Amino acid sequence: MIDKQKLETLYRKYNRREFVHPDPLEFLYAYPSLRDREIVAFVAASLAYGRVKQILKSVSQVLSIMGPSPYFYLKDASESKIHRDFNGFVHRFATGKHLSSLLIALQRIIRERGSLYDEFADAFEPEAETVLPALGRFCDRVYEVAVSNPGHLLPLPRRGSACKRLNLFLRWMVRKDAVDPGGWNDISAAKLIVPLDTHMHRMGRRLGFTSRNQANMRTALEITSGFRKITPNDPVRYDFALTRLGIRDDISEKNIGVFF
Repeated sequence: MIDKQKLETLYRKYNRREFVHPDPLEFLYAYPSLRDREIVAFVAASLAYGRVKQILKSVSQVLSIMGPSPYFYLKDASESKIHRDFNGFVHRFATGKHLSSLLIALQRIIRERGSLYDEFADAFEPEAETVLPALGRFCDRVYEVAVSNPGHLLPLPRRGSACKRLNLFLRWMVRKDAVDPGGWNDISAAKLIVPLDTHMHRMGRRLGFTSRNQANMRTALEITSGFRKITPNDPVRYDFALTRLGIRDDISEKNIGVFF
């Protein structure tokens, strides 16, 4: 049986802002306005694949172009300006066309609904076991209003992907503690799904939450279910602390091995 107290010790030790860098989460702290922060979070999470140094560089580049208020940038910019501003942008598989398509889709949602939160909250089902149904409807809506395919920047949950980056976005926006800034207060943290990457997959197997080899949505849900038995109201509570060894060079298996 998993020792909750050991996980809590790990949480208290590493769930602090001093351990955030290098992580795209750090960009959110510069935006106190929720309408800015949700856009920054979506952009940062969408680009959170590949080498972390390149992730930080790409996110910084996008936010620099969008200026001090990403909300007003999307609210006011023409679609042609967005295409011009990001022409030539490249982040691994993503091109300026992919990014422009995603941003214009977000722009259309914001102009219609007022915020990304309003769109997601309308899709959210309080009675559902997880955020998965709402996440699926939200992504379908983004694709519906997109001028072209945003490609790898936005996976579709109904295709079975673990949707690690989308669940990371939701963790940032729904949870609120020393690390996650929150803001989407009416979405229950109890419904969140673990942002499943190779590091969390390995941890989930070591903790006995899954025996599956494929890191897909089914595996993410199994691992989430395992954590929910420990912290029913906050199944992704330990995500940040447990994944530090996959991000920071100064934290290794030796640092946390005592807990397993």
